[in-house]
Amino acid sequence: MEALAVRLSGLDPYVDGALRIVAFYDTLMRRRVDLAALARASAGLAECVAGIRLFGTGRTIRVSPDGGAAPDGAPDGAPDGPVSGSVAVVLDEEEIGSVWLERPGPAGPLDEVLLERLAIAVAAAVERYGPARTTMADPALVELVIGAGTDEAARARALRLLGFAAGTPVRVAAVRPGPVPLDRVGGLVCPGRPVKGAVVAGVGVVLAPAVEPDRFPQGVYAGIGAAGRPDVAWREARTALRFATAREPVVRYAALGALALLAEVPREVLRGNPDVAALARLAGSPEDLETLDAYCATGSLRRAADLLHLHHSSVARRIEQIGRVLDLDLTGTPGLYRAGLALAAWRLLEG
Repeated sequence: MEALAVRLSGLDPYVDGALRIVAFYDTLMRRRVDLAALARASAGLAECVAGIRLFGTGRTIRVSPDGGAAPDGAPDGAPDGPVSGSVAVVLDEEEIGSVWLERPGPAGPLDEVLLERLAIAVAAAVERYGPARTTMADPALVELVIGAGTDEAARARALRLLGFAAGTPVRVAAVRPGPVPLDRVGGLVCPGRPVKGAVVAGVGVVLAPAVEPDRFPQGVYAGIGAAGRPDVAWREARTALRFATAREPVVRYAALGALALLAEVPREVLRGNPDVAALARLAGSPEDLETLDAYCATGSLRRAADLLHLHHSSVARRIEQIGRVLDLDLTGTPGLYRAGLALAAWRLLEG
């Protein structure tokens, strides 16, 4: 590159400068510098404030020519002074951010070349260190990660393309479509770290280094896998999602214990069980199902009443009626145990 620059410099000083800028950023990329270092180097080269912004995270970096943070930025960190050109940062055909120069006077003759190379370097850094934002991913890549038939080399490559560094643990959650967009769900359950989501076969997939159950937004049903391998964790997450209810909308597979074995029972066997068949007759009464669920979860009329915000005598009447429909004595441990298993099996049929 340097030899070519020397040969061309005699023909056109602009070409010489452009080639030197290309070589400058090639060196930075070979050294695998991060975004902050790219901004500092660009500000020093351009001798004015340089800015980088990533849309999804809202992260903005503005650096003065002396290498320090640029003062007097707008409230969101974006430029509030004259901008000498702005170039989009594109990764995998998706616009993920922008770069710009804040030059008080007219644009420099090489500003366009500098910004183009800076945008390329920013995209490379984002791909290396993680995705620019919590966002929807290519479903085909996500399917490669969670697919049971994917070989490990292809899975590792798909994870890298999604922005997960080699060796990073990846947890998997299955999410039922709800009032909150999937990309926002991902950002909430694992803030500040690489997260990718996609819809596969009608079920939302969230891939992240960690998934915090308490951070799922209200109205979202989810199951969280436990295994370290994404394909196994995806199977576990889907099973856990089938157990999710309004009372317990987020279910960890690890917390299911022996209940997870019900998911291995063929549907026709579950459907043919007398207790499950009887429970299906309550399906038209959501109140009865909610009452039975609370009673099975607490084992106490009074605690179930507290959970349902009802008087315990009202709950007692409902439980008596439900017991007649199911032909079970729900006041004793055997009947309560059978009702709980039937309820779990019925949910698996419905899920």
